[in-house]
Amino acid sequence: MKAIAWIVLAVGLVCTALFVTTGLTGDDQFAWLNGWLAGPIILLFVAPMMFSLAGKLGGGFAALTGGVPKAFLGAPIGMGTVVGVARTGLSVNDQPQLDIQLDVDTPDGRTFRGTARQIVDLTEIGAVQPGAVLPVRYLPDGRVALATDASQQELQSALDHVQLAKGHITPKQLHIAQNGLESRAVVLAMAPTGEVRQGRSVVMLTLRVTRPDQTMFDVTQEKALPPTAIRHVQPGSVVRVMYLPHDESEVAVLLQLVP
Repeated sequence: MKAIAWIVLAVGLVCTALFVTTGLTGDDQFAWLNGWLAGPIILLFVAPMMFSLAGKLGGGFAALTGGVPKAFLGAPIGMGTVVGVARTGLSVNDQPQLDIQLDVDTPDGRTFRGTARQIVDLTEIGAVQPGAVLPVRYLPDGRVALATDASQQELQSALDHVQLAKGHITPKQLHIAQNGLESRAVVLAMAPTGEVRQGRSVVMLTLRVTRPDQTMFDVTQEKALPPTAIRHVQPGSVVRVMYLPHDESEVAVLLQLVP
């Protein structure tokens, strides 16, 4: 948007120069009323409006095109739970800009509240409702932006470390997630234990995991899952898992980043 504003400004300067030149060399009193009058109009009205709009869009326009504001490039990734959403009143191509308030959990165990300003496609509004978990990049001063530029590997690593810091997984499970073999498993049984840990339901999962040679093994283990994940582990569901080929006593279930 700023590039377009600079182009408009350049056009305005050229037209204004021609307007002045033509007016000075004209033979009659109406020489100033020529076609180059558009130049001063562009300089006085159009160009300032374009620069103003570019400033208002800021990081929102970058987000619309899949990037993040420059200040957040390379910033660490945390997991933000949406607690509130409000429209800013600005929209681009009929897509609203939202202030998304999040409780952000970081890989080092901290939690803070931040607001990400983002232009969101109308078809994706459901993904930013309260309770949704979104990956964000964050700065030391507490500013956040949705991590729309991060790779799946970066996001999964951040999620794993956040879960470890919050006690949702053990160091062994993190080791499995980072170094294990990825496979698919069918949920044979899922039974709630009645226990709740930090807002997560504790369940007993029985999984049938398929090895690379198409043989299978069963494993039963306790998992503390967020409410949004329960529907993904119903009997008969297929889930992604990681396991160590030399130790099939435990698997790591790969949770979805966004419910």
